[in-house]
Amino acid sequence: MTLHSPASPKNVCEELLMEEKRHNAEHHILPSESAVADRLLARGLEMTPAYEELHSKLHQHPHALKTCLGLVLTAAALWNPEKIAEARNARSELTKVNQQIAKQAAELAELLQQRSDLGNTSGFRTDTHYHVCDVIQASAQQNYGFRNYVQERLENLQGQFDLKYWPTLSDFARELARDAATAVAQASDPLTAAATAASRASLADFFKALFASIEENSARSFGPLPHGLQISDSTFAILVNCALDLDADSMVDGPYVKRLRQREREGAK
Repeated sequence: MTLHSPASPKNVCEELLMEEKRHNAEHHILPSESAVADRLLARGLEMTPAYEELHSKLHQHPHALKTCLGLVLTAAALWNPEKIAEARNARSELTKVNQQIAKQAAELAELLQQRSDLGNTSGFRTDTHYHVCDVIQASAQQNYGFRNYVQERLENLQGQFDLKYWPTLSDFARELARDAATAVAQASDPLTAAATAASRASLADFFKALFASIEENSARSFGPLPHGLQISDSTFAILVNCALDLDADSMVDGPYVKRLRQREREGAK
């Protein structure tokens, strides 16, 4: 009878990565994550110490090792420095768009008010909307749910209260202007918040996104990663060096990660 020695942590982890690649290929999804898996596989020798640590801390917890490696793939695909730069640019663009909306909505409010005043004083009028409910109904005619569940109720409500009980069209536009002028662009998820929190872009942004991703999948957040999981600074450095395919001039080490984590802890106080 031949006894087979257990697979090494490196083999176990690389098989999980290849399994992810096969799944993505079969379903024609996530090519960017498969590309990250290829980088890890190509730098298998460098990854060996990281595989050994992750395997020792996670293999006894169902799905934890697969989840952790998957988080690295996702983070490197979606939150690499180029993607983070795009997110920062999108935040700036959103702020600019709100500023434009505020300006143009304020101008529209003034024009609507002028049209109303002229219609009331000049002896002339135009066959245009004057009631906010008319605008709502006209703009929602392609909305099946509105036509079948809301329109009749809105018409009944409109009929119960005359014009003085409703905002004017210029009031409506002024509120759009005020709302846009006071809007602040905020991250809609913890990873975006972590990756874009700093005032200046750096590789630290990616580490923060990876840290946040792991926290989001911890037992404390009802995820598969065990409570109190502590991944060493050196392993984080290896994971990021290989997942982002950093060259010798760009690679980071354990002390870099240690300093980064210390700054994060101090900033959280």
